[in-house]
Amino acid sequence: MLSERQAVIFKTIVDEFTKTAEPVGSKTLVNLLSMRCSSATIRNEMAALEEMGLLEKTHTSSGRIPSSKGYRFYVENMMETQLDDNVKHSLQQVFQERHYTLDEIVKKSCDILSQMTNLTSLVLGPDSRCQRLQHIQLFPISERSAVAVFITDHGHTENKTFQFDTTVSLNDIQTCCNLLNDKLCGTPISSVVEKMKEIKPLLAASVSRHEVLFQAFVNAFIRFASDNVYCSGQSNMLYQPEFADIERLKQLMKMLEDSSVWRQLANTEGDLAIRIGNDNGVLQMDDVSVITSKFHLNAQEEGQLMIVGPTRMQYDRVVALMEYMSKVIEELYSEEY
Repeated sequence: MLSERQAVIFKTIVDEFTKTAEPVGSKTLVNLLSMRCSSATIRNEMAALEEMGLLEKTHTSSGRIPSSKGYRFYVENMMETQLDDNVKHSLQQVFQERHYTLDEIVKKSCDILSQMTNLTSLVLGPDSRCQRLQHIQLFPISERSAVAVFITDHGHTENKTFQFDTTVSLNDIQTCCNLLNDKLCGTPISSVVEKMKEIKPLLAASVSRHEVLFQAFVNAFIRFASDNVYCSGQSNMLYQPEFADIERLKQLMKMLEDSSVWRQLANTEGDLAIRIGNDNGVLQMDDVSVITSKFHLNAQEEGQLMIVGPTRMQYDRVVALMEYMSKVIEELYSEEY
């Protein structure tokens, strides 16, 4: 248990280090603390906090920085999350500009989070495999390309641009689309590919370039039924001093591209999870933290927002932003669907 003075000193060190990335020494604390303390007293308290495992020394400075244990203590005992009303209003205004699909809402939220935190954000969209195909819209671009929009009963959409190897008539494209809408409407997304194989003879009888169109749609649905992971703000990590070493940066970028890592982290209880360093063996990086906030679309479906950054992050502000964005997504979804 920390004394009142130790708690104030510790919180001040966490707040200052997360802002500056510079180790905090006793001389700096003398100017930052609201209470009157001598440098000697502060040094003694810092030494005590270090013995508790909440602070650690760096090799290049006499100052201290929070340890992973220290950050954990901070988020569990000291963190206060409150978002400024002006920020809330600004975020609401973004989504009032026009109508957004569910996919656009979650991706826009992901982009906003990376911009406002200067960190990397990810979103794991709701699993489309439990949804049913409602409609396909096809927009021909030319005789060798078209854009298809797949829509589910829960408002989930997927856009796919087809580039055909051979010329496909606009009539064939539209005939194929009409046939698929007629035969696949109400089919679970996970069963669409199998159902398409059943109606392939019917497609062959109606469409001259049926093989080209069939394969294009199959590829699109396979992608649609896979896990949906969207990442934004990877370049923000270039400006974090923790990843100035190119090898560390490469390791982080490789991890960001591995969707299996984020699926593992998504399997947690509760709506908010804060992982600091490699405390669960999944991240394999000691100086990276991940904050996860769930958003619920209905009793069966949920998605997750994630922020990835150095352990030196402003946890209170990041958590407040993520919890609010999750509520925004839920509210916008309930209004639309």
